[in-house]
Amino acid sequence: MLNAFRQRRGQAGFTLIELMIVIAIIGILAAIAIPQFTAYRTRGYEAAARSDVKNAYTAAQTFFTGSPASTLDIAILSASGFKSTAGVTTTVANGDISTLSITSVHSSGGRTYSVNSTGVISP
Repeated sequence: MLNAFRQRRGQAGFTLIELMIVIAIIGILAAIAIPQFTAYRTRGYEAAARSDVKNAYTAAQTFFTGSPASTLDIAILSASGFKSTAGVTTTVANGDISTLSITSVHSSGGRTYSVNSTGVISP
């Protein structure tokens, strides 16, 4: 019986301590990476909302070039070539050429972007 234990000592492999250290390192790396990944996704959603409000403004300017006295709404924006990104809600608050206000927000993002009649995008 003692010979059986001595023969096993000669076999190659990892000890329990080595395996626990590797698992701890993987856990630390995951604890750092997961919040960063979440932040990257949120920034991507916010970039989509910002891009949509910019594209909506461009479509509004296209519409107002041909019909400066008309009032704009989201249906007219769609007819002027604007297509919203999936998950992004775009609304037209004021549809006149002088008081234009368009907002855009992604359902998973944290910011609402708006553009006014002069083309200034904010948050």
